[in-house]
Amino acid sequence: MQLLDVFQWVKKSILAQRVRAILTIAGFATGMAAVVLMNSIGESMRHYVLQEFTQFGTNIIAITPGKTETFGFGGLLNTVRPLTIEDSQQLSHLRAIKYAVPVVMGTAKIKHDKKSRYTDVAGVGNKANEAWKLTIAQGNFLPADDPIRPRNFAVLGAKLKHELFGFSSAIGQKVHVGGQRFRVVGVLAEKGEFIGQDLDDMIYIPAAKAMQLFNRESLMELDLFYQQGLATQQVAQLVKRKLIQRHGLEDFTLITQDDMLKSLDNILVIIKMAGSGLGVISLIVGAVGIATIMTITVTERTSEIGLLRALGFSSSHIRNLFLAEAMLLAMISGVIGYLVVFVLLISAQIILVDVPVTMNLSVLFIAIGFSAFIGLLAGIYPALNAAKLTPIDALRAE
Repeated sequence: MQLLDVFQWVKKSILAQRVRAILTIAGFATGMAAVVLMNSIGESMRHYVLQEFTQFGTNIIAITPGKTETFGFGGLLNTVRPLTIEDSQQLSHLRAIKYAVPVVMGTAKIKHDKKSRYTDVAGVGNKANEAWKLTIAQGNFLPADDPIRPRNFAVLGAKLKHELFGFSSAIGQKVHVGGQRFRVVGVLAEKGEFIGQDLDDMIYIPAAKAMQLFNRESLMELDLFYQQGLATQQVAQLVKRKLIQRHGLEDFTLITQDDMLKSLDNILVIIKMAGSGLGVISLIVGAVGIATIMTITVTERTSEIGLLRALGFSSSHIRNLFLAEAMLLAMISGVIGYLVVFVLLISAQIILVDVPVTMNLSVLFIAIGFSAFIGLLAGIYPALNAAKLTPIDALRAE
């Protein structure tokens, strides 16, 4: 029996029971769509988060006060010695370090004239705009003052400037940050968000002033940007030795960008797998539907099986015909499920321009292959039952 003959027989069998075939395909396609969709959402989320964390580059080392395994803005403050601006200055003198950005974050009331609002305050160094790739729209960034005793200068994010000054110029104007007064020396261009934090709705002031404002003895974080082409671990060891030399012991936590991205990637892969696992449940339900329909089909077509056996078809021929029908149903379902998700993701890409939507063509071939495999498993039992029928028993059922 030729492959084309098998295809023609399977096609006619499916078309003879259109409604049943459509319902079977719809059930399995839903399961396949769930698997593909959850996988795509997980992969898109993974790309989005990793993209967010690498927008400032990948050659970054973050240092927080306190010996802990956590990372981010914060850390333990009950250290033997706090992380200071002097530490930042000393580390910036290392040849491997391009920028050393001291960071103090907090929230305060920003006021100008009769307008005021509570927003985030970022205490940083004068090189933060270059390190964080912030673009100056008007004026300049914080000047290179004495880091310990800087002047009360401030730089406004684009959104904050608009809220306080509208279309008027903010350069040279005074704003109150908490209980201190600052002169605006620059306005940033729109930057967007970083892991949920609006960089445009911030005011940037010298780190020393932020420590005074929030009554802190230690920096919250020290971001080091090292030269391209250097080995991360070598730079990390160099920085660690320098800080231990200054502090007398390792009372700080050093996190490299590689460590951070690896941890995030591991977490996101687990989330992606968990989401795909939920979709597999729907796929199993669809496979059970195919097995059920094929079992009913074998029962209803007993006489047809008997006629084929009488014409000389072997048990293996009968088995292969029903397996081919189950696999074709599953493969059609897989393609339809993929196309449904593809349309949904294309629509999402049009609506959510800033969110990366991941959908590889290889997923289509994986979906078809996986569908064929599931169809094969679902069709084995009904196909074996059909193959067991003898010509006499099958014809007697008529």
